[in-house]
Amino acid sequence: MFSKLAYSVFEQSIQDYHKYDNVDQPISNPYSNDTFEHLLYLKNWIDTVQWHFEDIIRDPNIDPVEALKLKRRIDASNQERTDMVEFIDSFFLKKYSGVKVKDNAKINSESPAWAFDRLSILALKIYHMHEEATRADATPEHRNACQTKLNVLLEQRSDLSTAIDDLLTDIENGDKFMKVYKQMKMYNDDDLNPILYQNKK
Repeated sequence: MFSKLAYSVFEQSIQDYHKYDNVDQPISNPYSNDTFEHLLYLKNWIDTVQWHFEDIIRDPNIDPVEALKLKRRIDASNQERTDMVEFIDSFFLKKYSGVKVKDNAKINSESPAWAFDRLSILALKIYHMHEEATRADATPEHRNACQTKLNVLLEQRSDLSTAIDDLLTDIENGDKFMKVYKQMKMYNDDDLNPILYQNKK
């Protein structure tokens, strides 16, 4: 099933990142660039680096100049994340391009790739909540509270994985159809963000 494959790739990416735990560590994607796994690994690597960007920028002692630089990197990472989602949806559009859509087929509230995006973030939550639930220097109360949260996240993973596989089955059978909208983010666009285009004058 696609969800099981995706989650295993996400876990591998997270484990690989934490061998160094450094936001500047270059990616070393183990999958051929013409494979679905390559897209998944890259997607999660972007998510993992951004996760740690978000940790760093919340340091109350961060230098304001460095914080602004980091905010710019977070903005760029958000754009990369969106671009990767659209690449993954392109994979599914091509994969199911020959499917005969039934007359009563319905559209889903989100595309397959945005569902995989949620699974990628969920894999990160599970990894880090497990760290907290087993942290040796934490209090028993902290570990127990985090274990309770981890149990919920694991249940959520099961439900989301089932929903993803059901969606892909429905698309493959023509019971649902894909319709992908580009995100068209405006704040990074020199021609759409008024602050940016006014400064170009």
